[in-house]
Amino acid sequence: MSPRRSTATLPLHGGKAPAWLMQRMIKLAREIVVIMVAEYGSEEVLKKLSNPFWFQSLGCVLGFDWHSSGVTTTVSAAIKQGIAGMESDLNLFAAGGKGGKSRNTPKEIMCVGDRIEPDPESLVYLSRLSAKVDNNAVMDGYQIYLHHFFFTKEGSWAVVQQGMNDANGTARRYHWLGDDVDDMIVEPHAAICCDFREETVTNLTDARSDAARSVVTDLSRELPESLVKDLTSIKTMTLPRRHHIVAEDMNPDRLYKIMLKTYERQPEDFETLLASEGVGPKTIRALSLIAEVIHGQNASFSDPARFSYAHGGKDGHPYPVDRENYDTSIDILRRTTQSSRIERTEKIKALKRLDRFYDRFTSTDR
Repeated sequence: MSPRRSTATLPLHGGKAPAWLMQRMIKLAREIVVIMVAEYGSEEVLKKLSNPFWFQSLGCVLGFDWHSSGVTTTVSAAIKQGIAGMESDLNLFAAGGKGGKSRNTPKEIMCVGDRIEPDPESLVYLSRLSAKVDNNAVMDGYQIYLHHFFFTKEGSWAVVQQGMNDANGTARRYHWLGDDVDDMIVEPHAAICCDFREETVTNLTDARSDAARSVVTDLSRELPESLVKDLTSIKTMTLPRRHHIVAEDMNPDRLYKIMLKTYERQPEDFETLLASEGVGPKTIRALSLIAEVIHGQNASFSDPARFSYAHGGKDGHPYPVDRENYDTSIDILRRTTQSSRIERTEKIKALKRLDRFYDRFTSTDR
């Protein structure tokens, strides 16, 4: 089953993993990664991390609440802490984290610059741009608050990051796999998962948004006085009911300084504009609004999210367990554990735990 065609839902949970559990998650994550690297290589670990089904299955193996969005935080952190001190031997490095730790990503990448082949600045750029794409170019209302950047000494990389929508209380996870990215701006994701699909999302990463990206870039090179004038006129218009951007939230005067910088820099393309320092979601949204209302170049309004973190809830909230999707995850996990050189008794324990876990949830539907 292709992850891009699957759909599932689950509730957003708060709180954090207790210390006794997190300590064990770190130890088990380390052993799993060590085995996977030995069996398949570090690049295969990156591929697995970019697969949401496998990522969620790993959360189950590590013992975390299987249908919680907190899996993103705990699994990523467990891997990072688990491989600490072993990165060079494993040829797998991890940077970033939640909240303030995510802002340390560039520094953490630069700190291992002497142990990797590519210029670490190039990886810093990819890390920053992936966050900007999901925070600014995909205008889905989810503010990125967690960012993990995994990479090898050869320069292969993967990103797992998550955003929060305070308005509806849901989270959204974004997966990237560097080897599969042909263009950082055009449909670069391995997957996007969320509890809730928005009816309307301005998605500048959609291939159908090419004309809109070009106009937005052109607008960024214009004198800010002209842009401010356009924004001011838009604020007095009666926009369509379905409109995705609230003009009242735009403050032309505050955007003037940023637009002056883009005018001075004259970005050559949309990627350069997006990567520019100081250019945030409000700037991109304002330019998109002008491109649509004034110049008639609409971006795609299709939400790029394809499926969610897991498969439903045993109590039927928000809907009953999707057994087909759940069986897919169990199958992926079984094949992974069976092909790993885990001590026999530990492998049996792991499979029995999963069987009991699965039976407990499916028995309610019988």
